[in-house]
Amino acid sequence: MKPLNEDTLVQATMANYLADVLGWDRVFAFNTETLGAEGSLGRASEQDVILTRHLGEALIRLNPGLPDAAYADALRQITDAPIGSSLMAINRDAYGLIKDGVQASFRNAKGELVRQRLRLIDFDAPENNHFLCVRELWIKGDLYRRRADIVGFINGLPLMFVECKAVHKDIRHAYEQNLSDYKDTIPHLFHHNAFIILTNGHAAKIGSLSSRYELLSCTEK
Repeated sequence: MKPLNEDTLVQATMANYLADVLGWDRVFAFNTETLGAEGSLGRASEQDVILTRHLGEALIRLNPGLPDAAYADALRQITDAPIGSSLMAINRDAYGLIKDGVQASFRNAKGELVRQRLRLIDFDAPENNHFLCVRELWIKGDLYRRRADIVGFINGLPLMFVECKAVHKDIRHAYEQNLSDYKDTIPHLFHHNAFIILTNGHAAKIGSLSSRYELLSCTEK
């Protein structure tokens, strides 16, 4: 019999729901991930938070018929580390790219310089996107290494962060301790974040990167 704890009652239950009900792919990464282009997630190192393998495939799928240079330029713009901005400013800029697409530059068959906006997500047909739930993902920051409970990737972009607590624990601790620590130690995980979920399996708070605890939407069973 499996132990009844945070992992089996909360984290695994949510991952199973995403997979079995919503059709997400799922991966359990704790101490099993192999790094490299052909590895489990295609990450070169634990510092990577964008799954470039899935993102590259999505760029081609959603924007067919372009030269390789167009996809390479779009991928570079999304993955280049921003410099000298606050986390909120970076997240706001990333939101613009996700919503409106990335303006890539490339040369056409005539050698003319062309600028075209490439979609990152198909908002009209969700089935054209790739949804992946990764449990227990190790992420390295500049100084520290942290393990996220669940990260939800859409076309390789880490848009959803989930912090799970045991059923008997107040989810305020997830906000004041875990989430605050992750923002400080691995802030790049939140550059593209769209949804933050804090849950103990009984209650959940849902919001965005800038949400104060009191303003997070609350749901309870």
